[in-house]
Amino acid sequence: MTILVIDAQGGGIGARLVAAVRQNMPEARVIAVGTNSSATTAMLKAGADEAATGENSVKVCCRKADVIVGPVGIVIADSLLGEITAEMAAAVARSSAKRVLIPFNHCDNVIVGVANFNTGALIQGAVEEIKKL
Repeated sequence: MTILVIDAQGGGIGARLVAAVRQNMPEARVIAVGTNSSATTAMLKAGADEAATGENSVKVCCRKADVIVGPVGIVIADSLLGEITAEMAAAVARSSAKRVLIPFNHCDNVIVGVANFNTGALIQGAVEEIKKL
């Protein structure tokens, strides 16, 4: 299984996702794509098998992934402080991969009905969903 982790800004959520997937699914191939080099570096340090940076990398890797995981903002143009372009959001949304989106209520996106779990619980929940696939 090829799991694509996408993150922006400092890559903290992506790094935690990579580490959790690596710990719970050591056989999975984990590809990390950051919207910037800081996010990419953080995910590489967390144990991603491969990593790349930028819009074109998101578009290409979305075509190759079985599962895409990241904050819900990866499917919303201009989210994550503007780091998610319309092309990136469209690539994630149009991918044939299963998407596991973590519902963070920030960056002007509020998901009604979602409890305010801590980040660790949300990441563990995402990993559990990936394991079911």
